[in-house]
Amino acid sequence: MAMCGIAGWVDYGRDMNAAGAVMAKMSQTLAPRGPDAKGEWHSDHAALVHRRLVVVDPEGGHQPMTRHWRGNSYVLVYNGELYNTAELRQELVARGYEFVSHSDTEVLLNAYIHWGEASVERLNGIYAFAVWDTRQQKLFAARDRLGVKPLFFTIREGGLIFGSELKALLAHPLVPSEVDTEGLAEVFAIGPARTPGHGVFRGVHELKPGHFLTFDRGGMRVHRYWQLASHRHTDDWPTTVEKVRRLVLDAAVRQLVSDVPVCTFLSGGLDSSTLTAAAAQTFAKDSATPLNSFAIDYVDNHKHFQASDFQPDEDAPWAQKVAEFSGTNHHRVLINTDDLVDSLTAGVLARDLPGMADIDSSLYLFSREVKKTATVALSGECADEVFGGYPWFRRSDSLGADTFPWSITRNLRLSVLSGELSQRIRPEEYLERRYQEAIGEVPLLQGEDGKNARIREISYLTLTRWMPTLLDRKDRMSMAVGLEVRVPFCDHRLVEYTWNIPWEMKYYRQREKGLLRHALKGVLPDDILWRRKSPYPKTHNPDYLASVRGILLDILADPAAPVREIVDAKQIEKLAQSTSDLDVPWFGQLMRLPQLFAYLIQVNVWMKKYGVRI
Repeated sequence: MAMCGIAGWVDYGRDMNAAGAVMAKMSQTLAPRGPDAKGEWHSDHAALVHRRLVVVDPEGGHQPMTRHWRGNSYVLVYNGELYNTAELRQELVARGYEFVSHSDTEVLLNAYIHWGEASVERLNGIYAFAVWDTRQQKLFAARDRLGVKPLFFTIREGGLIFGSELKALLAHPLVPSEVDTEGLAEVFAIGPARTPGHGVFRGVHELKPGHFLTFDRGGMRVHRYWQLASHRHTDDWPTTVEKVRRLVLDAAVRQLVSDVPVCTFLSGGLDSSTLTAAAAQTFAKDSATPLNSFAIDYVDNHKHFQASDFQPDEDAPWAQKVAEFSGTNHHRVLINTDDLVDSLTAGVLARDLPGMADIDSSLYLFSREVKKTATVALSGECADEVFGGYPWFRRSDSLGADTFPWSITRNLRLSVLSGELSQRIRPEEYLERRYQEAIGEVPLLQGEDGKNARIREISYLTLTRWMPTLLDRKDRMSMAVGLEVRVPFCDHRLVEYTWNIPWEMKYYRQREKGLLRHALKGVLPDDILWRRKSPYPKTHNPDYLASVRGILLDILADPAAPVREIVDAKQIEKLAQSTSDLDVPWFGQLMRLPQLFAYLIQVNVWMKKYGVRI
């Protein structure tokens, strides 16, 4: 397995044997993703680089990997992991392929050699990879179905440049840090989410989830190989429950494969508790040492915690309870306010864009601590997207809104933009256009009643526009410290199956994720199984607001601060004095006034550190 960073440059008008210095620079930016090894490969028109975090087969998984078959050579760079390696290897051995390692890298390369473009349809995993076909002088690059692993690309002077992160592309001399009007609209109207396929920087794109591209002398072609398909759900309740249980537990156990230490993130919520219980049970069979589990919390949070509709109770006691039930070696990672604020910059450098403020920086600090004990972690991310756990699946204001359900109350965020920027990007119109575009993609089910049809739309928006923001966050914050985080609820078989389950079943007993809770009977104690949903824990300490408010006001007092030209400083000063907007969410459930101040700090850091030209 290869949790790593990849990059490459294909240009038919240049000699790529001479591109060593440029490729080394691109490779260097990805060093945190792959701290264990690096590799480079050049030919006349293609250059590929790889940074490796060793997870499986330290000796046999070296990249770029070359294999020769019937007089042709194929070279692979790969970031990700396959969870059906054994089945694929068996099938390929039966077809005459030989293996010299037990790495999934070699299985992936042979799968491509044998099945070509159709190979992606056989993969169960998370991946972004590129293969250079020497005879055809053609590059093939693909991304996993749900976009767990990233891949960005751009065409410059007729050549294709690609990389795992934006920073790899920006290290190339042909890719300046320029952001046009549409890029600004992404940051200020959509951000910290992104429109699928959008790379924010001018001319930079993201390969969309479930897509592959080919690049040869005839140019570039992008093809969609996977999408959600809507059809009637014909399974009865007991069959549905049984299938969900089997798919969830199978995904959890499959994703434990590793030659390095594995742990789980454990908040005490349904999703992380399920994975922890399943993993601990498997560990007990296969290992003499108990599974490590990790929970995040904040110094003095219990003193400032106030229960709300979104956050009904604290996580710590529940996480402890699950750890005791599962027999894990449990660790509580405490984060203090100063570190949280200081790490806002690390969050930007990991994401290459302004992100989810302290919701990013806390995960960065947490991952850094976890990395001291483990190299691989399982996380409960994506269960809410797949099973309809968010309040916006149930609330009439969200169901009736004509916009993204996480951006309903957007007045706060739009109020801080300068008049000139608002005129330039027309944020309301941009948001409306992107929303209508997303709604237009929904695979409708003919004859579906109004309520279920609307929930299908909300599910689609959540899976394709909201979930990628969280997957980006998880990938960048963890990989910035060389930790690989796996997300079993993103298994495409589970996503395909649940997509068509009607809402009445998902909302069993009028409870969010009622179906999932019922399916996991016996895996967890009942009180944990039916505990109310609580989102990712954030700080409730008033010192955090005071700190980010002070830093932002200091930035605005500096005439050279780049963010000054795009915000309304007077309006921000007004907000800094007010407490009435403190609890209005402007993005999702967690991002409120303190996070708006932190987001603007991140915008300033981003513009400064990346030399962003508008």
